[in-house]
Amino acid sequence: MYKSFLLLLLVVCAATVQAQNPNPKFKQALADSLGADEYGMKMYSLVILKTGTNTTTDKAVLDSLFRGHMTNMGRMESMGKLIVAGPIGKNDKAYRGIFILNAKTPEEAKVLLDTDPAIKAKVLEADIFPWYGSAALPLYMKHNDEVKKKDF
Repeated sequence: MYKSFLLLLLVVCAATVQAQNPNPKFKQALADSLGADEYGMKMYSLVILKTGTNTTTDKAVLDSLFRGHMTNMGRMESMGKLIVAGPIGKNDKAYRGIFILNAKTPEEAKVLLDTDPAIKAKVLEADIFPWYGSAALPLYMKHNDEVKKKDF
């Protein structure tokens, strides 16, 4: 019994010491610059774009709205607010695309989305969700220009 207790105590102590050992690759300055918490994570806003209530088929209007949509995406990216973006393939939910915004709250995300012409015109609608992910995610976009040959 005594040996079992000592073994259990040793395992608990070892686990506690292991849990307290910091990551040897940890970089405090980088974590701070990205707003990371102690787990290397932070809050974002996940946006699911879906077909809106405006069902216009006027090609000139749609072209203008989607040019504005793409311009707005570029603006949000240059501000460090658009972290991930991309279309969603055909589906039965009318989902069109996603954004991950560097916005801690849905209210902050809505302010950014309200500047999008396609959303303003209700050609697209946005569902916004709080999302907890890696604080390093913003580093993804900085390499995007290094892997794409041309713009949409």
